Amino acid sequence: MTAGTAEATPTHREAMLEKLAALDAEHAKAVAGGGEKQVARHHARGKLLPRERIELLIDEGSAFLELSPLAGWGSDFTVGASVVTGIGVVEGVECLITANDPTVKGGASNPWTVRKIFRASQIAAENGLPTISLVESGGADLPTQKEIFIPGGRLFRDLTRSSAAKQPTIALVFGNSTAGGAYVPGMSDHVVMVKQQAKVFLGGPPLVKMATGEESDDESLGGAEMHARTSGLADFLAEDELDAIRIGRRIVARLNHRKATPEPGGYAEPDADPEGLLDLVPSDLKEPFDPREVIARICDGVSAGNAAVFDEFKPLYGTSLVTGWARLHGRPIGILANAQGVLFSEEAQKATQFVQLANQTDTPLLFLHNTTGYMVGAQYEQGGIIKHGAMMINAISNSTVPHLTVILGASYGAGNYGMNGRAYDPRFLFTWPSAKSAVMGPAQLAGVLSIVARAAAEGRGQVYDEEQDAGMRAFIEASVEEQSLPHFLSGMLYDDGVIDPRDTRTVLGICLSVIENRPFEGTDRFGVFRP
Repeated sequence: MTAGTAEATPTHREAMLEKLAALDAEHAKAVAGGGEKQVARHHARGKLLPRERIELLIDEGSAFLELSPLAGWGSDFTVGASVVTGIGVVEGVECLITANDPTVKGGASNPWTVRKIFRASQIAAENGLPTISLVESGGADLPTQKEIFIPGGRLFRDLTRSSAAKQPTIALVFGNSTAGGAYVPGMSDHVVMVKQQAKVFLGGPPLVKMATGEESDDESLGGAEMHARTSGLADFLAEDELDAIRIGRRIVARLNHRKATPEPGGYAEPDADPEGLLDLVPSDLKEPFDPREVIARICDGVSAGNAAVFDEFKPLYGTSLVTGWARLHGRPIGILANAQGVLFSEEAQKATQFVQLANQTDTPLLFLHNTTGYMVGAQYEQGGIIKHGAMMINAISNSTVPHLTVILGASYGAGNYGMNGRAYDPRFLFTWPSAKSAVMGPAQLAGVLSIVARAAAEGRGQVYDEEQDAGMRAFIEASVEEQSLPHFLSGMLYDDGVIDPRDTRTVLGICLSVIENRPFEGTDRFGVFRP
């Protein structure tokens, strides 16, 4: 290690720790829900918070992989979108869990709630997971109903499709479940309601009075005992919240759920210390870093019986893209990781072949992003960068083995597509706090707009205003920088969460286990590769 490297490393760590502190502060906002007053009021009613319910539901000592915790960040809605979603193990079964947060407007669904649950439902469908809904929702947030009502029907469609696909759906109802919220238990396979707490009706007493003139009360209209004894909507009547959770666990225990892939054999912790992941990413993403250092800290070590942690494929060809084979928590994976940022024709062709090989052997793929995109310029255009980039994207688009994506640093331009960004439906996509993603870097985008504006002024015979240009460039750079940051992108649900780099191995291990709930195999059918 050079003296220069030794001096730079602590700077990288300090910058990452600052980003992690900022991330913790944003996550705390999601956990806080509707704030101290609303939380205290909820507890005073003898009720648990959504994460407290989840903690009691999942197996003791097991992890809960929370998804999209920053949904709605930067919007007018509370961070977290009034719902908690994630994957937890219940009676040994990996389940997709959703829990309304009643401290935020009574658990009402806003536009971000709907999008967050859509993503959770997609994960359940792709990976064959049972769904457990912890319900306490006042239905749609009425002031934003125009953004919820039409697309919101998909929530109920997804529940019924899960049932048809033999992916059981379970609803534990802890409080109000009104209007659209009533259809969650209505369309679930198994329903548990808490005595004297659960109230499930399409229209509450005020709406019934307005619509029909009928006088009614909560219990006769939609109380838990009524649904257990009269309507038959409730399959189980729980004495309290703890009893509902106990019953929910027993339902899962009786599902006879079987994973498609047997558990792997032994594995070993990485040979390199994962703590070192904080030292790798430069503050300036224009400065490259070696992704092999990341691989060494997240993949199984040689003491697991591997001859090597990472068997690199084509190490001397297309060197700005690292490809190769490894194991993670005992599971085989193929890895594509950007080394020097730019993707040339050689890297695109190398990636295409590697993706084909992974499909030939039914091996899941892990994409580690740090790319500024495909190379531009006359030499590269003439050399076929468009068709070679298209070849890579073709292979990744049509690959049928599961894909996992982690954005470590830059993910700009078509490089985001070629490296299996959100638009290409990876099973899971996570980002590090150091990640940035946009159509291009802020300075490049501002520069392009400046060049276009300057040419337009010259075409009109006008003198170009340099002072105005400088202001425009500064504004554009600041705007793109803000919109490229992981908090902003995670708030838009363009990832499944921003994670601490040191948790990468654990998060990926959970994801690799989850994808084994459904059988998968590679394909030999790709689109036309342009020669």
